[in-house]
Amino acid sequence: MDFLISNAYAQTAGSPGGIGLLGSPIVFIAIMVAMMFFMFRSQSKRQKELKAMIAALAKGDEVVSSGGVAGRIDDIGESFVTLEIAPNVKIKLQKTAISMVLPKGTLKSV
Repeated sequence: MDFLISNAYAQTAGSPGGIGLLGSPIVFIAIMVAMMFFMFRSQSKRQKELKAMIAALAKGDEVVSSGGVAGRIDDIGESFVTLEIAPNVKIKLQKTAISMVLPKGTLKSV
């Protein structure tokens, strides 16, 4: 029955191969550090932009909250904002809940 399956023989041991450059743990660690650096950098940049936007809020600005509610700022407190979302309908939101400022006149066109 050996004529259907060829016999497998072990090869003689050659010289041991070194670890390639891509298999090195140092390269893996360097790539991970670079990825973390770019992720944290972009996150901190976004956070700074958001803080600047919240600090620049003024009465009369048209904004959208993180929940999707659009309205005009009626009153600004230290940590809360009063939005007028319809005539004589006002809600209070935290300043941090505001996700973007709309261009003037956007709410009239909606």
